Amino acid sequence: MRFRRITVTALAMGLAATAVGSVPAAATGPNTTYLVVAPQGHAVGQAADRVASAGGTIVASYPQIGVLVVQSTSLSFETDVAGSGVEAVASTASLRTRLDEEEVMETVDAPIGQATGNPAGEPLWGLQWNMPQINLEAAHAITTGSSNVVVGVLDTGISSSHPDLATQIDKSKSASCLGGVVDTNEAAWNPTTSTHGTHVAGTIAAALNGIGVAGVAPGVKVASVKVVTNAGFIYPEAAICGFIWAAENGMQITNNSYFIDPWEFNCRNDARQRPVWQAVQRAIRYSQSRGVLNIASAGNSNVDLQHKFIDDGSPNDGSAPVEERLINNACVVLPGEAPGVVTVSAVGRVRLKSYYSSYGQAVVDVAAPGGDTRQPNPAVSTTANAILSTTYNTATGINGYGYLQGTSMASPHAAGVAALALSAHPGLTPAALASFLERTSVALPCPPGVYDPRPGLDQFKATCTGGNRNGFYGAGEVDALAAVQ
Repeated sequence: MRFRRITVTALAMGLAATAVGSVPAAATGPNTTYLVVAPQGHAVGQAADRVASAGGTIVASYPQIGVLVVQSTSLSFETDVAGSGVEAVASTASLRTRLDEEEVMETVDAPIGQATGNPAGEPLWGLQWNMPQINLEAAHAITTGSSNVVVGVLDTGISSSHPDLATQIDKSKSASCLGGVVDTNEAAWNPTTSTHGTHVAGTIAAALNGIGVAGVAPGVKVASVKVVTNAGFIYPEAAICGFIWAAENGMQITNNSYFIDPWEFNCRNDARQRPVWQAVQRAIRYSQSRGVLNIASAGNSNVDLQHKFIDDGSPNDGSAPVEERLINNACVVLPGEAPGVVTVSAVGRVRLKSYYSSYGQAVVDVAAPGGDTRQPNPAVSTTANAILSTTYNTATGINGYGYLQGTSMASPHAAGVAALALSAHPGLTPAALASFLERTSVALPCPPGVYDPRPGLDQFKATCTGGNRNGFYGAGEVDALAAVQ
């Protein structure tokens, strides 16, 4: 909060002005960010005029989707800006979520070898159980991906100095979207407090250079699109900026290992949240119209996303007391449950649902390796059964390799396979590419009865419904070889 020194003279002048009938200045508070949404299909000019009249400042304008990102210190801004040309407005101050960041459980030293062009020739290939599981070596005999394909990594940033990623990043398409404002400086889109985005990027495209690990699609490029703040929060305006930036800069695929909003479910029938749904959905639709396939993680709450009844863990950002609220199918996880987005659940090395992975029939589209330290033995935690990829120690500035597990790790496997598929079959539209990814996946059957991956911990029990396509795995586990044939 900002404090102003008020002198006796200034106070007297204020009293005098009020006495002759002038309207007092609007009460002010902290500088707050708002999403101002114009009616669908309308220009933002009228909304911009109302913003100015209400005491707001536009910090980013997205006329493609009729959305303005605005800041104001006026406590009455939401009321004052309402009217013709404005369909919805919401403060984003509490509409944030902390990144569900999986712990780096162990780091691994990486010897340097000779580049062979074969993923199995990478020094740490023997620890990447996940790659043979999706038939990667055979797929690479056909293609490692085209450099014309760019995957946007909407995340915490990618280390541009990592030896396995330095040649893989398209710097011309990388940017920070924090605050909803594009910043293309390299320092802005590098990681500052988290290794998450660097790990995700390595799974997608770590180079075949005789150093470290192999990525799913080392022939494609990745772009760092930073949407997570240094405090670990994902605000709606950053995600909106990220989708629009990807659309305007020729990315064909984005990976989204996060969810938006401090409530795990964004409820379109909640006045606080509906403007976020409107704005994010418009951004996603716009990106799809520009040829982008968006791929997202299902989440790590072991929640049946098809049957939602009670959310008792939100908001999760400390902005307000946790509420227990009854929810219905008007409530969705964003971006994973937005129409057209490919939603990915996680499996472990024995191809069973990872104990933490959320699921849901007609919600999960495909599954991919996300790691599960409790597979195959639920009584013992085995780090090597998580996912090994590139890391960046933000405290020391040292690049390296380490293990993470989560649907955040599953989604980039699917994004990498989609990139290989598009490389082998150029010209596929986002919808066609999503359908192709599903058709080439390997169906996995539901486990019989109640799935109990952590005996004694009932919160991890789950029930799978469906046949070849089911709530745990969707169409099945992605398969790199089938996708390039």
